[in-house]
Amino acid sequence: MTGQHTNIYADARYADAYARLEFPGTYHLAFRDLPGVFARHAAGRRALDFGCGAGRSTRFLERCGFDAVGVDISADMVAKAREVRPAGDYRVIGDGDFASLSPASFDLALSAFTFDNVPTAARKIRILAGLRGLLAPGGCLVNLVSSPEMYVNEWASFSTSAFPENRRARAGDVVRIVNLAIADRTPVEDVLWTDEAWREVYATAGLEPAETLRPLATAADPGEWRSEIAIPPWTIYVLRPKRGPEA
Repeated sequence: MTGQHTNIYADARYADAYARLEFPGTYHLAFRDLPGVFARHAAGRRALDFGCGAGRSTRFLERCGFDAVGVDISADMVAKAREVRPAGDYRVIGDGDFASLSPASFDLALSAFTFDNVPTAARKIRILAGLRGLLAPGGCLVNLVSSPEMYVNEWASFSTSAFPENRRARAGDVVRIVNLAIADRTPVEDVLWTDEAWREVYATAGLEPAETLRPLATAADPGEWRSEIAIPPWTIYVLRPKRGPEA
């Protein structure tokens, strides 16, 4: 399964729909465990939100007590973020261009779903290595991504039933999914990436997992769940720079 990948998040109309989204349904599981992750792994309060979109995850970082900077390649998304929170620090950057950010200046870098839209191992490695260079000593990178199972099951907030071809997808292939949490039902095109493939690009980028979480819904979680009870829709990788001469 192949195909040219289109990043719908660069579209102004989708940016407007996405700007109003918070943490309903399946998204709740993506963010539920992050405060605990931050408490265990982030040594300071300086945070970067890479791929901030309309600012949802940047505002989440601020509520968790961080001084957060949100960056994104989409000017439309950044404009929406500033509209929602004018006092926030949101910046437009070039693709993988971190020149405007000081090296070793962040205790935490969060990437929430951004890498779902980054094609090719080489491009992922280049961006991950750039993010590694922004981490202060003791800093960590939290990469929140969709699990491969996301694209072949039905969820409280997502549907893949219209895309049976997803089942034939391999790492690097384009997969499609509909976001039921917003009114705009234009299919999102993501890039499938497996756990094995992730670990390979992390190692090449000079990073190593310190913790990996695959959140499931429980009886204590609000919502009407579908696959979330038995199948994790998300994977949360907590990454640190490699130690040793190979880093």
